[in-house]
Amino acid sequence: MTDQFAQPYQRIVQDVLDQIRLGRLAAGDKLPSTRELAAHYDVAPGTVQRALSELRNRKAIYSQQGLGSFVHQPDANTAPAPVSVEALAQQLAELTIRVEMLEKRQLRQD
Repeated sequence: MTDQFAQPYQRIVQDVLDQIRLGRLAAGDKLPSTRELAAHYDVAPGTVQRALSELRNRKAIYSQQGLGSFVHQPDANTAPAPVSVEALAQQLAELTIRVEMLEKRQLRQD
């Protein structure tokens, strides 16, 4: 769940954390390249690098030079946080906004 008023790098961080929490990204999964992430989020590569740095600081990912960035193995003592109804409603609202943005972008390209 991302905040539409957050900085672009913060939205990337939150999106990756959400994907990990929801099981779309698992421990050991390789993240797309910086260039691919920049294209996906429609941001500059430096913005992606800032997001990856934040994710590394949070121990959500690790990077290996020449190989890429990977989802970190979660701490065995850390239980996943329960998802509240409010959080799910926020996620739904964010997804709705994202779909609308994608639809508008697609219409401009057609």
